[in-house]
Amino acid sequence: MKPHVICHMVASLDGRIIVARWGANPNLKAYETTAAHFGSQAWMCGRVTMEKDFTDGLAPDLRPGTAPPDRHDFVADHGAESFAIAVDAHGKLGWKSAAIDADHLISVLTEQVSDEYLAYLRRVGVSYIFGGAKELDFALVLDKLGRLFPIKTILLEGGGHLNGSLLQAGLVDELSLLHYPVIDGAASSAAVFEQGEQPGPPAPLQLLHVAQLPGGFVWLRYQVLKQK
Repeated sequence: MKPHVICHMVASLDGRIIVARWGANPNLKAYETTAAHFGSQAWMCGRVTMEKDFTDGLAPDLRPGTAPPDRHDFVADHGAESFAIAVDAHGKLGWKSAAIDADHLISVLTEQVSDEYLAYLRRVGVSYIFGGAKELDFALVLDKLGRLFPIKTILLEGGGHLNGSLLQAGLVDELSLLHYPVIDGAASSAAVFEQGEQPGPPAPLQLLHVAQLPGGFVWLRYQVLKQK
């Protein structure tokens, strides 16, 4: 069964998400506080976000000639209860361990990744699933995450292209958006949702909740309405 997907993001008032542009050390405590509200078992980010915020650009330790026993999905920790999901279609991320904080790592790959990279993930203890041959099929990805791991709810946390891909595929169930009291103004800054040159139709939303939070945040929650 597909996990419930909540896109949980913080954005400027003009919808941009490059936090580094918002001054020195913006207070984003409200982001973590509201995330805890959902009781999710997993959170998901794209490769660029993971590289910038969590891996510090670490390169994978690939050893020529090494190969995994097979090229099937791999569950490294059958006892894990919370998960960090890295969408890394081409296998570029390096990892120091198999967890971020206490969350077990799952790498989402295409079948184009090398045997050496799969062997590397197994050495580190990172789980992985294949989401397609050359391109990721996010419906397949979510189905596998729900079947292979105890994941009922996923917080989708960017970047904009990943958010846009799942929204365009009709796989986002809710939007949880914290507006930070700043106007970014840079056209080059990524937006909450980015869909490239072939965007899908506009996604209708139904407002569920509005709250003013400390620090000038406004928290908006929406249900994403399924289009007929």
